[in-house]
Amino acid sequence: MPEPASATTTEAGAESPESPATYAPGERTVPTRSANRAAYDHDTVHSILDAGYVCHLGFVRDGAPVVLPTLYGRVGNRLYLHGSTGSRPLRMAGEKDPGLAVCVTVTHVDGLVLARSAFHHSINYRSVVVHGTAHQVTDPEEKTAALDALVDHVVPGRAADSRPGNTKELAATAVIRLDLTEVSAKIRTGGPNDDPEDLSLPHWSGVVPVTPTYGAPIPSDDLAPGIAAPAYLQNL
Repeated sequence: MPEPASATTTEAGAESPESPATYAPGERTVPTRSANRAAYDHDTVHSILDAGYVCHLGFVRDGAPVVLPTLYGRVGNRLYLHGSTGSRPLRMAGEKDPGLAVCVTVTHVDGLVLARSAFHHSINYRSVVVHGTAHQVTDPEEKTAALDALVDHVVPGRAADSRPGNTKELAATAVIRLDLTEVSAKIRTGGPNDDPEDLSLPHWSGVVPVTPTYGAPIPSDDLAPGIAAPAYLQNL
C-alpha cells in the first residue's frame, strides 16, 4: 500500500512538509455522537485508507442519493477512483465546474463486541469519511500515475509487473480525484460497555476478533509453465 503521508497536498498532489499534519475539523467532519472517537491526524487517517481498497462513493443523482462501491487509491492527500467513461458519477464529475459533490467512506470491522445486554452490542471498527468535490482527471500523465496507484493500492508492486493500459483502454477508463480536505477518522476499540447492574448476568461477554486474510495465489488455467507467483504476492 502507499506509504502514509504527513502533510497536505500541493497542486500536483505531492506533499508539502511545511503544512500541518492534521486535517481541520469542520461542521461535516465532527461526529454528533462519540466525538471522542474521532481523529484528524494524517497518520491515523492515511493508515486507515491505506489498509483497504474498497470505498463507498455517495453522490446525488436526479435529486436522490446514490452510493456505489468502487476501488480507490491514495496518492499523498488525494484519493483517486476509476470506472468506465460511461459511468454516471464519473461523467458528472467532468461535465463542468465545480465538479461533483461527493462523500467517500472506508470502513474496517476489527471485532464483534458482545455485551450482556442487547443494547450494548457493538463492533470495533476503523473508518474514514471524506467530503468534497470530485473532478475528472484529464491530464494524461496524472491519469496514468493515478491508474498505477490504484493497481498498487490493491496489490503493491503489481503495476510494474503488468502491461500498461493502451490507448483504447485508457480512452474507455475515467478517473476522478478527490482532495483530502474535509476528512475525519473514527475508531472504536476495547470490550463491551455493560451497565453495572448487568455484570452479574449469566451471559458471555467479550470481543470476537475479525481479521481479513489472503489465501495462497491460484494460477490461471492458461498460465505459461515456469511462471512462479512473484514475491509481492507471496508477501501478502
